[in-house]
Amino acid sequence: MRNKQTSVTAQGIALIRALESAKPADERVCYDPLARRFVPGWFYWFGRFFTAIGYAEMRGPGVQGFLAARDRYIDDCLQDAIDGDLQQLVILGAGYDSRAYRFDRLKTGVRVFEVDHPATQADKCKRLEKIFGRVPDHVTYVDIDFNQQSLEERLLINGYNPALKTLFIWQGVTYYLTPEAVDGTLGFIARASGPVSQVIFDFIDQSVLDGIVRHGEVSGMRRYRGLTGEGLTFGIPDATIGAFLEARGFSVVKNMQSADLHHIYFTGKRQARKVVSGYNIVLAFVRPDEN
Repeated sequence: MRNKQTSVTAQGIALIRALESAKPADERVCYDPLARRFVPGWFYWFGRFFTAIGYAEMRGPGVQGFLAARDRYIDDCLQDAIDGDLQQLVILGAGYDSRAYRFDRLKTGVRVFEVDHPATQADKCKRLEKIFGRVPDHVTYVDIDFNQQSLEERLLINGYNPALKTLFIWQGVTYYLTPEAVDGTLGFIARASGPVSQVIFDFIDQSVLDGIVRHGEVSGMRRYRGLTGEGLTFGIPDATIGAFLEARGFSVVKNMQSADLHHIYFTGKRQARKVVSGYNIVLAFVRPDEN
């Protein structure tokens, strides 16, 4: 991502939520009534047209299914955390995430931090002003370049409390980072969050990243890297997520793969939809000995 360019990928993810939310209740997987407000009008109708004619699914079979299910699953995990007396929420690479404004419990009693690139956050704040008349004051916006700056330093300067029970949502970010940046973020979470803290993030299998397993969407993202400034750089060797996180101070609660997501969310009229393989969503606890 270029220094003064808002994230094209972040807008694309908001577009998927907007398109999914426009479907009837018995057909949609996730619901975000604010998503449409974060997407430029021309971009929304462009995406809707190409989805309607089937081009989006042809270009990346099951990708929209995965992205919709990812949002729903993380929403469900967030609700579980809130029900379990969550004290602090940190959304890493927040983009146009709207959870801080959709979950009422987050507006009072839970400290919320949204962390992202300055250009994307500046654009988001402008859109929030249009939606709410002001930038909501229950969220602390933390500017960062994940590959260049220290997450620990940026959060602590902005009031993050390492003693609180915290959920870290790290959605759609690891793909674009260096291994060192991924390790640095996980290291911070493991040593600087309160008891029973959790992290939820998605990642790509190394076999897909390396091209060993053919994946149309990944190939397309490589072709358009010059336009977006965002290229895939990080994956985790297949079926090693447990060992990967254990070595970094975490205990895996659940690793959701395409079949798991399809089984849970794609029932009834949604059953025929595909969920692309090669992507995973993992929920993990910080081990007690790490706090």
